Amino acid sequence: MSYGFLDTLSTPSVKAAQAANGVAQMWERFAGDRSFDRFTPREAEFIAERDSFYMATVSESGWPYVQHRGGPPGFIKVLDERTLAFPDFRGNRQYISVGNLAADDRAALILVDYPNQARLKLLGHVETVGLDEDPELAARLALEGYKARPERAIRLTLHAFDWNCPQHITPRFTQGQIAEALVPTMSRLKALEAENADLRKRLAEISGGG
Repeated sequence: MSYGFLDTLSTPSVKAAQAANGVAQMWERFAGDRSFDRFTPREAEFIAERDSFYMATVSESGWPYVQHRGGPPGFIKVLDERTLAFPDFRGNRQYISVGNLAADDRAALILVDYPNQARLKLLGHVETVGLDEDPELAARLALEGYKARPERAIRLTLHAFDWNCPQHITPRFTQGQIAEALVPTMSRLKALEAENADLRKRLAEISGGG
């Protein structure tokens, strides 16, 4: 069997938890191939549409740290079948993720498509790259018209990914998605308003003429 994501995380304590919850045999007998160590067009398209994600790193003190990263759709770039990158915009100036990655380059990412209730999990090795160190990468990550300026690039080399269960993902929609969905309704509303205005005008003309 090959299950890259789960194989990586199946420590003795995880296996003990699986056994305690009656699912150990399910994974021991898994006979499929879920190595998932290369992005396919499906993952590349999914990642390209995201406007945010969550990234977890681990500090030297052993505490996990989860940070939300956001930007316009497409700010995360799939560079090839094993590499993605994104601009690191200035935030609260604590630099916890940057510091953690300098000590331990492993990170976990979760990307969620809330409207379609889909979730992609990634494990990878991450490096921070100065924008002047790799002008070509900086150019690929440039976002025309976006006000926030990146301080550096962050590049992830994929170890494994997995598609997560869609249960309990509450559908949420951005302002842009809502506006797009309302286009037919707003068009119909404008047509009805114009029709009502025309009817009122005709009624006024009839009443005045009578």
